[in-house]
Amino acid sequence: MPGLQGRFSTLVKAKVSAVLDRAEDPAETLDYSYEKQLELLQSVKGGIADVVTSKKRVQMQEGSLREQAAKLDGQARQALAAGNEDLSRAALRRKQAIEDELGSLDQQVSELERQQDQLTENEQKLQIKIEAFRTKKEVIKAQYSAADAQVQISEAATGVGEQMADVGLAMQRAMEKTENMKARADAVGELEQSGTFEDLTQLGAGEDDLDRQLAQVTNASEVDSALEKMKAELSAGTTAPQLPDSGEKEAGS
Repeated sequence: MPGLQGRFSTLVKAKVSAVLDRAEDPAETLDYSYEKQLELLQSVKGGIADVVTSKKRVQMQEGSLREQAAKLDGQARQALAAGNEDLSRAALRRKQAIEDELGSLDQQVSELERQQDQLTENEQKLQIKIEAFRTKKEVIKAQYSAADAQVQISEAATGVGEQMADVGLAMQRAMEKTENMKARADAVGELEQSGTFEDLTQLGAGEDDLDRQLAQVTNASEVDSALEKMKAELSAGTTAPQLPDSGEKEAGS
């Protein structure tokens, strides 16, 4: 089971990495990394400022203690000159305590100066590194943009890629719809020529199929009557009236 879980975890990580690789924009990734480095640089500068501030504070404290030590030295001399040796000794003891504290402060100042020098050196190195990264970043972004443009142009020219695939599908659907419409138009025309469709505009208002059948019967009866009448007239020897020819018409005129 542990081995199976390990392989499953590896597979999941691989799939996640592949998804992130497809979704990742190199330009955005590089810009984000550059911003993080700038934040780190600002942090280093802030650290240097803090060290310098601490060093100045200790140095101010040293100056104040040195003034106190000098004052105590003068007071000890005055007390000794006045014959008060105990007072002079007490002043000297306090002066010695201050000098011991000054020695400790000197060590602190030296340590802070060392930290300041180290941070300043790191800041300069980081500044150079960030500047080099910025230059490289812009070059990579330009190369990626050029490669991306080349890919899009090639995909457009060869019909490869998601966008061109969508265009191809749209073209295919349009052609299929056009062919279907042409086939439908041909079918309608064929049915119209065969008389399958009736001209509904010639039908009377409210006329149904029974009315149309009765009208056809009536028309047929009238035609038969006219034909029988014409036959009777021919049997009786009657002829159709003759129209005068053009000669007679001119003579009469």
